[in-house]
Amino acid sequence: MRGQTASADAKPRSTDPYRVMLVDDSAVIRGLFTRFLEADPDVKIVASVGDGQRAIDTLKNNDVEIIVLDIEMPRMDGITALPELLKVDPGVQIVMASTLTARNAEISLRALSLGARDYLTKPSSTSEMTGAADFPSDLLSKVKAFGAQRRRKTGASAPVAGTAAKTAPAAARSAARPPLAARSSAAARNDFTLRKPTGRRADVIGIGSSTGGPQALFRVLADLTKSIKQPILVTQHMPPTFTTILAEHITKTSGWVCSEAKTGDVVSPGRIYLAPGGYHMTVKAEGLEKVIALNQDPPENFCRPAVDPMMRSLVKAYGRVLAVILTGMGHDGREGCRAVVEAGGDVVAQDEQSSVVWGMPGAVAQAGLCCEVLPVSEIGASVNRLARG
Repeated sequence: MRGQTASADAKPRSTDPYRVMLVDDSAVIRGLFTRFLEADPDVKIVASVGDGQRAIDTLKNNDVEIIVLDIEMPRMDGITALPELLKVDPGVQIVMASTLTARNAEISLRALSLGARDYLTKPSSTSEMTGAADFPSDLLSKVKAFGAQRRRKTGASAPVAGTAAKTAPAAARSAARPPLAARSSAAARNDFTLRKPTGRRADVIGIGSSTGGPQALFRVLADLTKSIKQPILVTQHMPPTFTTILAEHITKTSGWVCSEAKTGDVVSPGRIYLAPGGYHMTVKAEGLEKVIALNQDPPENFCRPAVDPMMRSLVKAYGRVLAVILTGMGHDGREGCRAVVEAGGDVVAQDEQSSVVWGMPGAVAQAGLCCEVLPVSEIGASVNRLARG
């Protein structure tokens, strides 16, 4: 069986950098963001404004592809401005930015449901922001991924990666280079081969997701029927506090009981366990019971929580696993899904068209590990069928 996916490199590349607007009431923050982003010659800040109303007015008169939008601002805040910006340009890619609080986590998840593409947690001070090596690369990787997404959808060419960078200072090139796990897998899209489903009933269901994952999770989990008796374990790349709010949202939107996992939790059928931010979630067998074991081992694929350690532990504790990989940057989950397949399990991935970023699902598809690659609207039905065996 073959699956077809469009090539991201079919069009000639351009020297035109991604066009970004920064919206934050702090001129200092906007200055730092400008410095972080324009260290990469493939990014250009075309507008920098201090509130939501000015962002709307500016978007009407400027060609902007990506907006980094603060939540808390005077005159008009980010959540109020978000739908108005999308009315001006429905295709503009918006990343919400906020400090890490429960209130901002709640607002960020709401923003995703209103059309924001992703969120970014800002360090609480400028000194922390300049001292955090991962924050500039995280900001840059999101901007470039969504810039590439915008251009694929409009048919425009992506910048020539690295051409202008050859003339930039070495230190700037290093600071601007995002970690591997944060880069989209867009560069090598080819036909992929689908495996034949095993036809065996899974003992457990494992789901991995990242960028764009919350909305995909809400859809997939809401589509699962109560005929599913297996426990469901979910790793979504998210910081602490955000995962607490996400678990509550999953319970509200899906009809399933979802809890943020804790060490020592006995895994029960028909429940959802979500990896907490900052911890890898694994499962171990203790007699006849399966028990959650959180850890703060080093990040894998630059992520903690990461999908790969969860999948490996599920294979070891249960045997047959039904793995689902949803939208996200990087390739986390690929090696865990390889272990799933080698142990006689099945893998389903979200397709490129419905993914916010086709990195993680693309990685497992192109590795030949999937029995199905589907739009997010069809994955729930697939899981219902495959879980029964």
